Amino acid sequence: MTWRIEFLSWDPVECGTSDITVPRLNLWRPDVVINEFVDKNKAPDTYYVRVNHTGYVTDGMPVKVKSSCNLNIYTFPFDMQKCSFTFHSYMHSNVSVRLSFAKPVEDILTQSKALMKTMGEWELLNMTSYKHNLVSYGSSWDELIYYVTLRRRAMLYVVNLIIPSCFLITLDLFSFILPPQSVDRSAFKMTLILGYTVFLLLMNDLLPVTGNTIPLLNVFFSICLALMVASLLETIIITNLLHNAKDYPAVPRWVRVLVIEFMGRLVCLRRKKPVQGFIFPNQDSMVKVKAGGQGDAVGQAEGPETGAVSELRKLRRQLRDIRQHVFSKSESDQHSQDWVHIGCVIDRFLFILYAIFISVSFITIVALWIHWKST
Repeated sequence: MTWRIEFLSWDPVECGTSDITVPRLNLWRPDVVINEFVDKNKAPDTYYVRVNHTGYVTDGMPVKVKSSCNLNIYTFPFDMQKCSFTFHSYMHSNVSVRLSFAKPVEDILTQSKALMKTMGEWELLNMTSYKHNLVSYGSSWDELIYYVTLRRRAMLYVVNLIIPSCFLITLDLFSFILPPQSVDRSAFKMTLILGYTVFLLLMNDLLPVTGNTIPLLNVFFSICLALMVASLLETIIITNLLHNAKDYPAVPRWVRVLVIEFMGRLVCLRRKKPVQGFIFPNQDSMVKVKAGGQGDAVGQAEGPETGAVSELRKLRRQLRDIRQHVFSKSESDQHSQDWVHIGCVIDRFLFILYAIFISVSFITIVALWIHWKST
């Protein structure tokens, strides 16, 4: 910072020097403050200032600024932030203290990029300046505002957060290949959920905790965990359907219309037409025709043939019992097959939903990364 004291000057030829250094406490120093300062200056102290023979005083005291900034972390970690630094006099209006830029902001930006050797979390992109005249209580104060544009280096978060999460969610997607009736599928999904939960707990420190909005990456993690839990619940339901479908009643009509007809067509898993079983003719009419048409003749000609008619009637009752048993068994099997088909439709529907979500997430992440790299 440089300022001029009007009544402090000397002749360099007469005095033999054009610059001197004096203790800072011996000279008047303008009370210029930074509005966004939120912490005490912890930079090393310096005790001297340089004074020119024309009255210009240069103070090179280092300042470690810990400032506040309004962060927009919705696109974290592919976000860019624009922070401001406002310099103004705390007590004196522009009648006593006038502020102006000592260097063009382009030179300050070039010098700052040359001095920033460390590869930290943020990358300096641009810097602009603006002089504002603040009017309050009949007086005006000069304000110098610097706008600093920063871009986050996202490679750390891509490697440690996004890629492992994508691997785990893709692995859970391919677990649908396992047969639902196998117990290994549910155990595999429970292991994945446990691993994903531990992963989120370990990487929680890398996620931002301040900002006006919830990061899109946090929403992605929450939806991934919700889909994992939903897939586990769906596996439990399907396993129960496959093992206990024979004990369930007939499928309600609204379930049949919603799942088998509508969702089945949606996931291209239509129900095959059931194969018709054997059709047993009506033995009562057959026997009655034979008995009524030929009974008198047989009774008149050959009396012992009445034993054959009784055997036919006995056989007729046995065939009727067999037919009723086969029909009841076929109806029970039909109900069981309906419940099994409902489980298969739900499994296919969740698999497609899973695949769509992963595809959209991958495309969104790649698009944000490309946009972040091209900015």
